[in-house]
Amino acid sequence: MADRGWYDASDDHGEVQRAERAARFGWAAIAGTTGALGCVLIAVAVVCAVAALACLGAVVAKDY
Repeated sequence: MADRGWYDASDDHGEVQRAERAARFGWAAIAGTTGALGCVLIAVAVVCAVAALACLGAVVAKDY
């Protein structure tokens, strides 16, 4: 330790790698959650559109 400088960051290399892995995992989790919520939103929109068309079909069929 005496022969190293007052600011030797060689011991921090492993910590930096762990922090980078954690950051990548965090961003992957955020991206996965966003993608899943996007798929759910599309599915809900499709269900609502089908329900609206079914109601419209019922109203039109009642008139005939």
